[in-house]
Amino acid sequence: MKWANEITNLFKTKYPIVQAPMFGVATPEMVKSATDANVLGSLPLGDLPPEKCIELIRTTRKLTDKPFAVNLFVYEYPAITPDLIEKYNQTKSYIEDLARSKNLEVKLHDLDTLQITDYRDQVDAAIGENCKILSFIFGQLDDNSIEKLKRNNVILVGTCTSVREAKLLEAAGIDVICVQGIEAGGHRGSFETEIIPQIGGLSLLSQVYESVKVPLIYGGGIYNGKTLLAMKTLGAQGFQVGSLLLGSAESALLEFEKQKLRQSSEKDIILSKSYSGRYARGLVTEFSRLIEATPHILPYPYQNKLTAELRKEAKAHKNADFVGIWTGQSINGYSGDTTKDIFLRLIADTEKNA
Repeated sequence: MKWANEITNLFKTKYPIVQAPMFGVATPEMVKSATDANVLGSLPLGDLPPEKCIELIRTTRKLTDKPFAVNLFVYEYPAITPDLIEKYNQTKSYIEDLARSKNLEVKLHDLDTLQITDYRDQVDAAIGENCKILSFIFGQLDDNSIEKLKRNNVILVGTCTSVREAKLLEAAGIDVICVQGIEAGGHRGSFETEIIPQIGGLSLLSQVYESVKVPLIYGGGIYNGKTLLAMKTLGAQGFQVGSLLLGSAESALLEFEKQKLRQSSEKDIILSKSYSGRYARGLVTEFSRLIEATPHILPYPYQNKLTAELRKEAKAHKNADFVGIWTGQSINGYSGDTTKDIFLRLIADTEKNA
């Protein structure tokens, strides 16, 4: 099978495969292991403050001298209004009381103490650290950031969940588009926050391929050679893989979370806004069931920041009912092997089926 194409030329990798930037899961060690398999590693920076971004980039650079991408959450914070303040305080009290009833003692952050990160500061940090591939989700970079990144020869990878979003990314000059099917685990990369596109990968990829000219990466449901080849047939030049790596040796998930995944079935995987305020695909938990039945879900990122201490405390107590465990629809066994070995098996399986 011929792997070399426009994506491998852009990313300077042997294979046009991307390790998904799973915030809270992907580590510098995972990025390093991915690059050892000659695929593109992705370092998730989410909405971390610039100084933490710099620390993680430098840590990763000490582990590998191969190219890797950095990934940002690109969005504007909802305005803090009296209504938001009231709802935040009500949600905070609800979650603290709920946690206490489950023997989890947490003191959640007050709204005025939350650390707010402007993604534009992260862009400056990435440029300052000479990062050459930057991917992003949740929306579109502003024009000034795009111009600045282009001036510094940074390859830009935007995420779409609809044809409309793909066209907007192409019109803005984004170099590569990652098409995210509804099957994908973790947060939906949609520009929308409420009524999100829920288009399956087969339909979405083929329609985006017919609508834009830039090279496409596909993410969502790829877990073996046949699924990868199916997306190649529909027009993908690159292939983003995430859920396959959740149980890997380099995954930041704790062992009890990995075991929860390995015991899961298709009925356990849902889309929910419960932990972050944006739709994400993962395992249903007692927390998600309870809070989805209440008005106590704030817009992103306030819900995400509010539940952070709850999730941290639940991890410390190995309580899987109060942590968000994200995964896609393709249940795969969640191997504990290294990321490198998982990718090499995927590559071999693809070549066998080609």
